[in-house]
Amino acid sequence: MHKPLNALAIAALAFFLTACGDKNQATTGAPAPAPATAPAAVTAPVAENALGKSVFGKACALCHAAGVAGAPKPGDKADWAPRIAQGTDILYKHALEGFTGAKGMMPARGGGTTLPDDEVKAAVDYMVAQSR
Repeated sequence: MHKPLNALAIAALAFFLTACGDKNQATTGAPAPAPATAPAAVTAPVAENALGKSVFGKACALCHAAGVAGAPKPGDKADWAPRIAQGTDILYKHALEGFTGAKGMMPARGGGTTLPDDEVKAAVDYMVAQSR
């Protein structure tokens, strides 16, 4: 039988999740260089959803990084595929309004009641892009 997480456990989990990141960037201040022999298409900069990544790190990672309450982990293509197949509008609706399904539940706005719609949608877009 699983015990629900208390506030202290949630805060500790949030702290450890926010400590994750690119170790090279944390120690040198710069991202790791691309390999010199890589083709140009691989090393070309990819447009990044900075807002979505930021919101994910601050609000969504608490559950999604660990799969809490059935939250699909970004990058888990098998878990995300049926969700992505429903379409972006459904994903936005579930993220904004909340959802309870067979695998778990999603609180409205991930519990961040003050998050604006565009930030919630950006976080959804970020997770979907990680999971295609």
